[in-house]
Amino acid sequence: MTSRDAGRLWLVRVLAPLTCWAAMAGLAPQPAAMADPSAPIVGVAGKCVDVQWSGTANGTTVWLWDCNGTNAQNWAGVGHQGTLRAFGKCLDVAGGSHRDGTRVQLWECNGTDAQSWRPENGRLINTGSGKCLDTSGGAQTGTPLQIRSCADATTQTWAQRGRPEGGGTVAAGTVAAGTAAKKGVATWAFPPGRDGIRDVGAAWYHDWSTSNSDVPASAEFVPMIWGAAFVNDTELATAQRSGRTLLGFNEPDLPQQANMSVEHALDLWPRLQNTGMRLGSPAVAFGADTPGGWLDRFLAGARDRGLRVDFIALHWYGSDFGDDAANHLMQYVRAVHERYRLPIWITEFGLIDFSQGTPRHPSPQQLVTFINKATAALQATPYVERYAWFALPATGEHAPHGLYRDNGTATEAGAAYRAAGRS
Repeated sequence: MTSRDAGRLWLVRVLAPLTCWAAMAGLAPQPAAMADPSAPIVGVAGKCVDVQWSGTANGTTVWLWDCNGTNAQNWAGVGHQGTLRAFGKCLDVAGGSHRDGTRVQLWECNGTDAQSWRPENGRLINTGSGKCLDTSGGAQTGTPLQIRSCADATTQTWAQRGRPEGGGTVAAGTVAAGTAAKKGVATWAFPPGRDGIRDVGAAWYHDWSTSNSDVPASAEFVPMIWGAAFVNDTELATAQRSGRTLLGFNEPDLPQQANMSVEHALDLWPRLQNTGMRLGSPAVAFGADTPGGWLDRFLAGARDRGLRVDFIALHWYGSDFGDDAANHLMQYVRAVHERYRLPIWITEFGLIDFSQGTPRHPSPQQLVTFINKATAALQATPYVERYAWFALPATGEHAPHGLYRDNGTATEAGAAYRAAGRS
């Protein structure tokens, strides 16, 4: 959905209440790891230890990347000697080597010293080699991590997110900045756009395009290839310059939107994949969990063709404005995750009833109640990496559900969304 078509008729499913929001599906069943708090590990230039493109295969590169709050940067075991784990696998020195410059990787946990790490004076020392986790002498995003003889160097200094760089022993614990980094907004250009993004505490945003030139802000911009007409060299190159993650087609299942057949989308997908960016699935308007639905057929085709999809992008709009609205959202999110076992981004969500043709909106209090409950659930659900409210502007036809007015003041919904993820 975009600002041009909020009045379209939309099918919205009414789902049963959620019974369990926080099942950590997709992780290896290791009781000690599951009970161990996860935390980002921050190094030189304030960047994080990251699993490349959220891969889970043995041998996946571990590198330095801009901190973004995703599960690819959440490591269990931080703060005491032992393994460091992401996605249920271990930070591993390739081949168990002791040589300077040996890369580190993600590997199935095997109990060897190549996977044992000791925090000491702000460094992470591999106990098998006695050498330190190091960023290859650089601070650039995408720098692969390695082991190297320990030295008094910023490239070997690590800290829990939220603590000063080099500020002592790495420690485990809850990291508010990491969970807040889930929160984003969908927006288009309007006068207080930059200030609204900052004030609401959004860690990321998108505007359905490949460039943030119309809505520049300090938060992370995530580009999108909206539809078939945008699959060209110019737009793809712009997307590569604009971000590290790429959102796929916008509601290809609707004639009013990208309006693409599954086969056409699959034929074009290699162009998106060739950007080398992390890829979100096409975001269907509804029925992402439906066997034989648009998304189901797309993902089946992607598997058959050997194409890559790194996470599922979802849209959800609820027509039930009662106390169970947040349950309906989370039941849908859970059903999609259980079907595809991929991380989830909710790139548009809100309460708007399109079933009568003319949009019907909740009261301000109903909206606040939904935001409070839904964001708490999204924050607590490990497989939900990010979510974005539709929409930041509370102007014109979007005044009943937007977050910020033209004069820059927050609506009641805006104040509630601003508080999300900060406790």
